[in-house]
Amino acid sequence: MRQLNLDQLRTLIAIADLGTFSAAAKALHLAQPTVSLHISELESRLGAQLVVRGNRRVTPTAAGAALVERGRKLLRDTDDAVEAVKRQAEGRTGRVRLGTSTGVVVDLLPQVLEALGERHSGIDVEVSILGSYEAMARLAAGTLDIGLVAVPQPPLRDIVVTPWRDQAMMAFVPQRWKAPKRVTPAWLAAQPLIFNDATTHMYRLSMEWFAAAGFAPRARIELNYDAAIRSLVAAGYGAALLPLQQTTDAALNERMQILPITPRLTRRLGIAHRQRAMLDGATHSVLQVLTAFRQL
Repeated sequence: MRQLNLDQLRTLIAIADLGTFSAAAKALHLAQPTVSLHISELESRLGAQLVVRGNRRVTPTAAGAALVERGRKLLRDTDDAVEAVKRQAEGRTGRVRLGTSTGVVVDLLPQVLEALGERHSGIDVEVSILGSYEAMARLAAGTLDIGLVAVPQPPLRDIVVTPWRDQAMMAFVPQRWKAPKRVTPAWLAAQPLIFNDATTHMYRLSMEWFAAAGFAPRARIELNYDAAIRSLVAAGYGAALLPLQQTTDAALNERMQILPITPRLTRRLGIAHRQRAMLDGATHSVLQVLTAFRQL
C-alpha cells in the first residue's frame, strides 16, 4: 500500500470538522472537485469508506473517525517537524561547537554567550578549551564549528580566518617587586618568569619579543590557564607576559602591577570557521554575534 498523502488527510479532517465538502474546500482554498478527489483517492488507497454523505452534513464512518483521530496527531507532528527544520535552517536553534583559549573564556566569552542567549536562546554553544593549533586541526577534521584563535595561522583548505580582536600584551608583576614604569625585555628576562606552555601561540609570541632584543629566558613554570598564571603572579612566584584583560577579582588586582612593555607587543585573535556555504543556520547566528564584538 502506498503511503498516506498528508494533503488528503488534512482534507478529511477539515470535512469532519466543518461537515461539508464545500466548507472544507473554502477553508483549504481548494476547488470542491479537488476535495472530492482527495477523499475518493484516500478511500481507494485504504480500501475503506471514510465518510457518509447525508442531506445536510457529511459524517465520518467508524474507520474515518479512527483515521481523523490519529491524523490530527500525525499532522501536528508533521508541523512540528517542519518548524524544527525551519528554526535550524534560520539559525534560531541548534548546537554549535566552539573552541577557544582560556584567556578568551575568562574575559570575552561570557559577554558573547550572554548576548547570544538574548538573541538566540534556542542555540546551545558547546565550549571546548583549546589552543589555536588544536582548534584549527579540529576545524579541518569537522569536529569543531568555530575557533577563536591567535593569528596569523597557516592556511588550511576550506577554513576561513577573519580578524576579530587585538589585545595589548602587558607585564604582570608582583605588587611588592620594584619595577620600572615601562618594562623592557632586558629587565623582564632577569626576573623569575611564568610562561604559557611551549606549544602555544602565546609562548611563541613572547619568545619572539625577547629574541628581538637578544634574550632567550627560561620560565620557572609553564601553564595553559591565564587565571592560574595571574594568581601565581599575585602570590609573588614570578612575572608574566599576558594580554590585558578585564578581571573582577579586585583582591587579585591589588597584589599585581600591570605594566606597559617596550617595545609594544600585540596579541591578535581571529574567528576561524569553514566556508560560509558549508555552515548551518545556528553557526551563522553565532558568527553574527561574535562579529558584533569585533574590535581591532
